[in-house]
Amino acid sequence: MKRRITFVHGAESPFDPDKQAKLSNDVLSIRELDAAKEERLTFGFDELPGELWQVLKNCHELHIRWATERPYDAVVPFSSRVSPGLHVFYTPVAANRTTERLCPLLKKIFAEDLKCLLPEISFTAPPILSQRFASTSALQFHSLLPSLADLVTYIQHVICGADNTDCQSNASSLLSADSVDIDYDSISHSLTVSALWSKPPEGQDGWTEEIRKNNKRKSDKIEVGLLAAQKATDLEELSMGGFLVVIGEDKKLKPTLFSFPSRHHPLPEDVSYTVSFESPTGLHPTLKISIPRQALLTRPPAPPDATCALHTYLTLPSTIFADKYQLSTTDPLFLNSHHLVALRSVAGETDLEAPDWVVPRWGSNLLLELATPAGRKSRPGDRHGHADGDSWNITIPLHLRYLEPSQSGYRSTSVPWPVVFWACTAEDGTKMGINPFDRVNLGWEGLFGPRTMFFQLHPSLSSSRFVEDIQVPVLKEAPLVAEEGASSRSLQTAQQIELGTVLVIVLGFVWVLWRLGLVVRSSGIGDGDRRRERERGPARSGDGKKDK
Repeated sequence: MKRRITFVHGAESPFDPDKQAKLSNDVLSIRELDAAKEERLTFGFDELPGELWQVLKNCHELHIRWATERPYDAVVPFSSRVSPGLHVFYTPVAANRTTERLCPLLKKIFAEDLKCLLPEISFTAPPILSQRFASTSALQFHSLLPSLADLVTYIQHVICGADNTDCQSNASSLLSADSVDIDYDSISHSLTVSALWSKPPEGQDGWTEEIRKNNKRKSDKIEVGLLAAQKATDLEELSMGGFLVVIGEDKKLKPTLFSFPSRHHPLPEDVSYTVSFESPTGLHPTLKISIPRQALLTRPPAPPDATCALHTYLTLPSTIFADKYQLSTTDPLFLNSHHLVALRSVAGETDLEAPDWVVPRWGSNLLLELATPAGRKSRPGDRHGHADGDSWNITIPLHLRYLEPSQSGYRSTSVPWPVVFWACTAEDGTKMGINPFDRVNLGWEGLFGPRTMFFQLHPSLSSSRFVEDIQVPVLKEAPLVAEEGASSRSLQTAQQIELGTVLVIVLGFVWVLWRLGLVVRSSGIGDGDRRRERERGPARSGDGKKDK
């Protein structure tokens, strides 16, 4: 097993290596370090439980991304984001060969109520707009997952065992993580687990812990980085400086300074956005993305020859969908009123009529290019996508599916916040290769070319959750009654409603036929043919003589 721990502190919280880091032969002691932390573990096949190996051997690649609903700050170089919840990106070994064990394993590890039956039934196939982007997976799945409690339990019971208290304690720390990534590919035959904490544990002045090498397993390697972001010389690059150490091998902290090309870059903290639904929502809710107007008037810090456009990527559960025909319009009146430019991509469940209980897949994704206020003012007709004061509001019309009845007449559904970002593609520039902190398979970066740089806007930290809840009106069920015969009366009522519906349809059909008959009679259709027949007289035979 390989373990890599990276602490990234900001300029406002300087790091004193003499006081806050002490290295001995096999232990690195950290004291009150105010920093973000990423921990990455890499396992070989022989270190994995058998049920994991049985699934992974049928995967060409498997990438799992989880992000918390809690507000958190994505610091450099961990600037990339996904919508809250569980994202699974999967490619089978062969196109016609999927694994039946994947969904049961996901349910066992993450949550039993995942809407996952088989990958070919429950997953969606994202469109690949850039065939050169080889890291894009073939199938995709998402589910809102507020907590990783089931994952922690699985690790403690299946991987750690009852005696390994250090392993169990490390697994428990995932409950406070802001994001967790799990990656496997058939080339490396290794499984990598990465977790990110954007700040130290609550109630502590900073990270205080001892990172110890396991002397029982000489092959294990622990690398630790104590880094801070530096000013890069090239706009395509990020630069990090600080100290590196390999515990058990190095005798002291080694100073380091390195730069690398990166696809994901930060924006100032004030370049943020909030998400809400316009009230009342009804069955056709409108999603509103509000961005400070001033934040959009400044071009992202991309190379001068780059072409930049603002985008949003929506992850919608099966209970809500977008009308792709409505959003793909080129009508400038509609687009301007919502501050949209175009629908660039859509995948998943987009059936306009299907109720939620017959939809087999998890939901859908949309990539939309957004208009910006640069060079234009809000017009009187901008009823939906208007600019209120200092906010630039983008509105996206959505539609709710029919949900199952409830006793209250309402059901609740939740929609994760979309990600909002600038995509800047340079005509001539460095190809964005893989760097030590890069994240691929986020669901949206594969929709762009390989030289694209992304500048992500920050979800507003003033919000309590990065998820919006909607109350959906549904058919109201009769309340459950304990007396004998209540169920039979409910069944009888349902049968009466069904019979009444059929009767109304039949009567309506008969009424339409009757009205059509009246129209035919009143218009005299057919009288002209009979009149012309009488004027021609008796029919003649083939020899030209009148028939007698």
